[in-house]
Amino acid sequence: MNTSRIKVIQEVTNNDQYKIIYWMQSAQRIQYNHALNYAIKLANKSGSELQVIFNIIPSYKDANRRHYMFMLEGIKELNHTFLELNIPFKTTFGLPDETISKHLNTGDILILDKAYLKQPRQWRNTLYQRIKGKNTIIEIDTELIVPVELASSKMEYGAYTIRPKLHKLFDTFNDHDVLPTYAGPYQKLTSDVELNDLNAFVETLPIDQSVIETSLFKGGYQEAIQRLQTFIQFKAKDYLERNAPGEQVTSTLSPYLHFGQISSLEIVHAIQHAKEEGMINQETFDGIFEQVFVRRELAFNFVYYNQNYDQFESMTESWAYKTMEEHQDDYRPFIYSKDSLEEARTHDPYFNAAMDEMKFSGYMHNYMRMYWAKKIIEWSNSYKEAYETTLYLNNKYFLDGRDPNSYTSVAWNYGRHDRAWNERMIFGKLRYMNDKGLERKFEMKKYINYVESIKK
Repeated sequence: MNTSRIKVIQEVTNNDQYKIIYWMQSAQRIQYNHALNYAIKLANKSGSELQVIFNIIPSYKDANRRHYMFMLEGIKELNHTFLELNIPFKTTFGLPDETISKHLNTGDILILDKAYLKQPRQWRNTLYQRIKGKNTIIEIDTELIVPVELASSKMEYGAYTIRPKLHKLFDTFNDHDVLPTYAGPYQKLTSDVELNDLNAFVETLPIDQSVIETSLFKGGYQEAIQRLQTFIQFKAKDYLERNAPGEQVTSTLSPYLHFGQISSLEIVHAIQHAKEEGMINQETFDGIFEQVFVRRELAFNFVYYNQNYDQFESMTESWAYKTMEEHQDDYRPFIYSKDSLEEARTHDPYFNAAMDEMKFSGYMHNYMRMYWAKKIIEWSNSYKEAYETTLYLNNKYFLDGRDPNSYTSVAWNYGRHDRAWNERMIFGKLRYMNDKGLERKFEMKKYINYVESIKK
């Protein structure tokens, strides 16, 4: 592992026997997990006991039954795999600063994966204050191929400004090590919660239970790997047609990336291997690489350096705010309430289908996400109302909502990482999309039929 991934938050000298705790939170996986690899190597070198802890938050902002079920399916799988590997693992329950600190004796070493969004960063900062001067704390950036602070020291303007920086550093951080065998003392840990019956456990949580899990997505690394293999074998050859909503040639891996159940670096290695084997051509490889590497890490750059990434007043560029202000009073032929949008009760069959796909599957075709969000802008009383409605629906129904990519994608509809276009009513210089464009480019009946099939 490139040691530049490692950031020592606090160092406490200790010559006594200590244990190493890896607080797994962002990277909910064993494979391609730099933080876990580091923790195992450190435990082996020192002969110390290793404990891996995943902490379940009783109620995460905007998370509901659908999100918790998907996440915990992955954690349940991890529990079995850690047992097979003889690595002590347990799940705790509560606020992280309280539960993690309870497991630390003075002198123990805490290793954790890096956070990028403000709520997880706040959890870590609160924990740091609680154990200040007591424990060595080591943070490892493992969710990104190039660590966010090394890729850039500022919020980048767009893909074209960050791309050369990322490409220059790719080989430096193309640093996957095979999972080391844990050689230290093994002690079976008792978890705070029982995950044999996920349904029963999730029903006890103080969360929105109305957004139910979807049969189209099951959480966990094994499911993620199966989707990746299916994508490479059967879909990647048609990847250049990925914008066509009815063709279903996208990887659908974004929920697994969101919960850290698979690493973007593992995906890159898989498509590199597929290219070497002649399964995909260079153009297809370049397209996938751009999305998984450049666009994803641009999104993390945005949320990391803009702490108000989820606030209308702070999420886009000055030119975009200017054009929205100039067109705020434009006549809008259609106005829909948030309820009407959520219930897919509009005059537009393509918007309604996209909304239904979102509600029934927890996912939406990437091109339709743009169209869907643009229509909300067009049909709302104000741009701020449109933004807040979009973010509300995004975070409520998408399995990959509440994610750097997701926040950035919503902001993109309002000019973030985009450019000014020809001026028009309502949108001003914001990029515009309409139903005629969908019909001209794609066979939309296929998409309508697909969405109807998943509703049955």
